[in-house]
Amino acid sequence: MTKFTKLAVAALFAFAVVGTTASADVAKGQKLYSKKLKGACGFTGAKFAAKHTQSEWEEIKNAGKFTDEVKTLCPKATKFKDKWADDVYDFSYEYASDSGNVPSC
Repeated sequence: MTKFTKLAVAALFAFAVVGTTASADVAKGQKLYSKKLKGACGFTGAKFAAKHTQSEWEEIKNAGKFTDEVKTLCPKATKFKDKWADDVYDFSYEYASDSGNVPSC
């Protein structure tokens, strides 16, 4: 193979891996909500995400209060871990009240 072909194949592989990782956050957040929060919250992921608009979720996340908001909306969610926050945020943002998207959980 020529150097150009090797470079092109490596670039395609890199784009495939990055694209898969970027789209996995919402799915991981949905899975985390379904397994860890749904019972504690007492409502579906659609209702959870629809509690705020995308801009409101973004403001909450940027202010560093996302974990606090989860605990406010779901007071029984005492075992919510900070490491889940980014994925659950991506899920919440994707399915916010003004997004037009509806999750399957």
